[in-house]
Amino acid sequence: MLPVKMCISASAASRIIFQCLRFYCQKPPKKLRICEAVSSSDMGTNVKVQGWVRSVRHQKQNLFLHVNDGSSLQSLQVVASSQLNHRLLTFGSAVEVSGLLVKSPSRRQEVELQANQIHVVGECNPVDFPFKVKERHDLEYIRQFPHLRCRTNTFSSLLRIRSEATTAIQLYFRDKGYVQVHTPVITSNDCEGAGELFQVEPFFSVPAYLVVSGQLHLEVIAGAFPGVFSFGPTFRAENSQSRRHLAEFFMVEAEISFTQSLEDLMKVMEEMFRSTTEHLLAQCPEDVALFHKHVTPGHNWGCDLQTEHEKYLVKHCGNIPLFVTDYPYTLKPFYARDNLDKPLHTVAAVDLLVPGVGELCGGTLREERLDLLKTRLALAGLDETYRWYLDLRRFGSVPHGGFGMGFERYLQCVLGVDNIRDVIPFPRYSHSCLL
Repeated sequence: MLPVKMCISASAASRIIFQCLRFYCQKPPKKLRICEAVSSSDMGTNVKVQGWVRSVRHQKQNLFLHVNDGSSLQSLQVVASSQLNHRLLTFGSAVEVSGLLVKSPSRRQEVELQANQIHVVGECNPVDFPFKVKERHDLEYIRQFPHLRCRTNTFSSLLRIRSEATTAIQLYFRDKGYVQVHTPVITSNDCEGAGELFQVEPFFSVPAYLVVSGQLHLEVIAGAFPGVFSFGPTFRAENSQSRRHLAEFFMVEAEISFTQSLEDLMKVMEEMFRSTTEHLLAQCPEDVALFHKHVTPGHNWGCDLQTEHEKYLVKHCGNIPLFVTDYPYTLKPFYARDNLDKPLHTVAAVDLLVPGVGELCGGTLREERLDLLKTRLALAGLDETYRWYLDLRRFGSVPHGGFGMGFERYLQCVLGVDNIRDVIPFPRYSHSCLL
């Protein structure tokens, strides 16, 4: 059999070549995050977004979705032909949507995505899913689902705020010339002296614990730098179920060399608080507004301040942040600087108290006088354990001080959140360690 020869006209060949060229030259859709899509800067562009469905509304000819990828509190409205509807397209499902970004005729949003393709990446059964599209879930309810609560508007806002607050704190210290130090998580010392330590199984040649504070390690580094800070996890084996305590939390700590003034510490505390909060209000105004709500939450000399005392002082002073200074000598750890003011006998210590929370920051000037420090360590029976600490005073010591701020308590304060377990992704506390 002779081979069959196909003949086509020159015009038909040109059309085929043109169509092939148009197909291969077509730009792929521009991939955008939802926060970029809703900003309207890519109007008229063929785009692709990926995220999770927050709502589905069916009409006879059209399909309306709201899609969010966690980058913004605002979701992107997707409008599509009802032909693109699919049984797996439900509240909570993960999708990939391509189409044209256009101006929305609705006043509720600036832009919308006219979809020409919707692909369900991960299905979600809305009946079994613990969060319902038309229900407002409170923080106590969503706390029961630590593996899923990041899917809610409230908690995704919290995570964005945590991220921005972390950035703001690091920017503050960087701009002030501080050096960031990664202090260890495992340590052989008890910085606070309260005995609330998680002991590590025998592995080292000495008893070891999860760190309760990076302060002593920062003091070491502060012997070579004018200002250092750390930002990391700390642990307290405190058998408490209160709304303001966790077994694992994050602490911001700073140490400042060449200072003999509590006012220096107070200035850094105030500036850090102010700059971080201003950054949050500028970068996450909608997220902060989602959380913002009103929080309704005789003292003998020589007794420590309790939470109710701290909150009373704040309320008495007009519900504004305030500093409390010069605590009794016996209430503070061995490193607090003696004011030598008998008979009161106080130390150079300061706490920053804030509305709704109580103590937010705590700091002291450190005892740099070798003879006084040796005496206090000897009386406490710690002179052998902290021999290295005495060395810091023997070799090029300078007056210095520092403070620590509980990061979760800061978030409680600025967001008005009552329970500290609602401002950390995976809360650990007495008798609870989920995930």
